[in-house]
Amino acid sequence: MNFQALAATADGLATVAADTLIAVLLADGEGKTGDAALDAVLAQLVKQGDLEFKAGRTLYLNAPEGFKAVRLVLSVAKNGSAKAFRAAVSGALALLKGRGVKHLAVTLAGVAPEAGHAEALVLAVDQHAYLYTATKPSADKPVLPVKVSMLAEKASMPAVKAGLALGEGIAAGVGLARDCANLPANVCTPTYLGEQAKALGSEFDLSVQVLDRKAIEKLGMGSFLAVAKGSEEPPRFIVIEYQGAAKKEAPLVLVGKGITFDTGGISLKPGADMDEMKFDMCGAASVLGTVRAVAQLKPKVNLVALIPTCENMPSGVAVKPGDVVTSMSGQTIEILNTDAEGRLILCDALTYAERFKPAAVVDVATLTGACVVALGHHHAGLFAADDTLAADLLTASTVALDPCWRMPLDEEYDEALKSNFADMANVGARAGGAITAAKFLQRYAKQYPWAHLDIAGVAYRSGPQKGATGRPVGLLTHFVLSRAAKR
Repeated sequence: MNFQALAATADGLATVAADTLIAVLLADGEGKTGDAALDAVLAQLVKQGDLEFKAGRTLYLNAPEGFKAVRLVLSVAKNGSAKAFRAAVSGALALLKGRGVKHLAVTLAGVAPEAGHAEALVLAVDQHAYLYTATKPSADKPVLPVKVSMLAEKASMPAVKAGLALGEGIAAGVGLARDCANLPANVCTPTYLGEQAKALGSEFDLSVQVLDRKAIEKLGMGSFLAVAKGSEEPPRFIVIEYQGAAKKEAPLVLVGKGITFDTGGISLKPGADMDEMKFDMCGAASVLGTVRAVAQLKPKVNLVALIPTCENMPSGVAVKPGDVVTSMSGQTIEILNTDAEGRLILCDALTYAERFKPAAVVDVATLTGACVVALGHHHAGLFAADDTLAADLLTASTVALDPCWRMPLDEEYDEALKSNFADMANVGARAGGAITAAKFLQRYAKQYPWAHLDIAGVAYRSGPQKGATGRPVGLLTHFVLSRAAKR
């Protein structure tokens, strides 16, 4: 699809040269948009009782009188915010499913669009258009518009163009993250993730290293390798470097959990819904997606992505509850539960991150079911030892419409990780499980500003809509861009 900004004309919406027009209306607008043709249609619809100005209401009109467009969709937004606009566009797109739309034009009636509206438009259309076909060639391919235009007055054109470009970059990253995560675990293996990283490196001229088991052993990543022991699939440690600023400038580091399938190991998970454990690499997928977005957008910042990736399987050589392993940092860990494996691979990656002398490190993981219990499926959990870093991530989440919520990291929670046989246990009591998981990771992130995003509740959906969401690519991309802007 081609996204573009289209200049509004003095003749108004009636003359827009697109076969389909979406007009987003405001719930408190009372049918007054300032466009003569549209206001006439709205007045008639209200009189007939066919339209109410309540958020979420949509109406499809075929061949509306006086309009060049053969299709007109009206969608009522709660207000003029980018968030409400995106929801309204999504509602309108649902009415266009299966129709032969070739050129879609979108207007926010009576409001001057900003960059956030343009970005929201791209992401709404991209989400509507996404279709997984990699292992399902029989899937009905949707009829997609060749061109999508956002109408804007001359004064708004620069902002709209910038927002569209940003949206396209993020959408490309979200698409990569979703594609990787939706693949079955017999396809998306650690080796496959390494190949995807190399492909990114070739496309965008990035520095990429994919370390094998021998190289990982040489680094002393005993915690990571303990998780990988039980699987026939070889582990990989992926390092990607994007240089948009001077070499001497400290990079941001993103660390993504890449468990391509999680049985729980010897601490075996229940069989019900275990198929969804292919999504346990969504942290890695979102980091790959963020690198994809950043490489396309080319901000003046240095970025490093670290992805430890393996399977967590039960076997005769798998790590056992009660085993003690030595992490890359030299700290020992008593593994009380082999299903708390994500933190075991992340901790070695966090130690590895020290060599970059980073400006900040953010790890991303589908880490705990406890975070889903705490926050549900709307907010990701944010844990940060640095208030400035936390504020930057919270702001990025708001701008990106990819929300997170800051959780506590009080030192009292550390007590739960005490062990009689090692420097720490890998789990504590059930209560506060998302926090104790973050406290475990914090022990390996003392040398730099650090934050942890627990995305277990937001990275994928279950049920009839089962599939990856691509979150938090938007949040992470806006965070990286905000740090570039601060320079």
